[in-house]
Amino acid sequence: MTLDAASMKKIVAEAAVNKYVKDGMNVGLSTGSTAYYAIKRIGELVESGYDLTCVATSVQSEELARECGIKVVDVDEVDKLDVTIDGADEVDPRMQLVKGLGGALLREKIVAAATVKEIIVVDGSKLVDKLGTKAPLPVEVLRFGHLHTKYALERQGCKAELRMKDEEPFITDGGNYIYDCRFDGIDSPFFLESRIDVIPGVVENGLFLNTAVDVLICDENGEVRHMADTTPKPEELPVR
Repeated sequence: MTLDAASMKKIVAEAAVNKYVKDGMNVGLSTGSTAYYAIKRIGELVESGYDLTCVATSVQSEELARECGIKVVDVDEVDKLDVTIDGADEVDPRMQLVKGLGGALLREKIVAAATVKEIIVVDGSKLVDKLGTKAPLPVEVLRFGHLHTKYALERQGCKAELRMKDEEPFITDGGNYIYDCRFDGIDSPFFLESRIDVIPGVVENGLFLNTAVDVLICDENGEVRHMADTTPKPEELPVR
């Protein structure tokens, strides 16, 4: 029997929580449809007696976590996060990521930087040979001068479209806009990240490079595999 997308997300999210979340940990809670199932599973662990302190990457995830009885604190209230269970919009063969279609990329990157083990959970549809081939690259920008920021982004070889919601510009939890940048594949993600980061008005971009320590993938049969079993560690990769 072939599983639907929701079932695959639930299976892979619960598998990641069961493997990586231990009693007494500080845990990062991501945002999005797959993260929803991870938060629900973490809530079950808390109900069973686990003592967990969690940091949420969005208001939406924080509200869900509190509904599940999870203790949520500000990221600056912990020295580090032991593990974060996160989703991704694209994953390439080297576990490099594009994230941000859920609109929480800034807080997700801050939380990832504070995390010892960033664990990514996806279904097979998120796998790509090259980043930028399926999903746009989200870039969070200041509202002030955002059209000038857009033009600078497009000089990097993309078509940048302001994200909208209910016929108004989408506003992030940080009060910023997001431009979804369509590339015909990203040949050099590290170089592109460095080019985007120096554009005035850019707050953060959705390239999450050398961040994941494992990516769990669920296929249509419900089987979960770990990319870390077959992917070189970042320090083993050639400099690009």
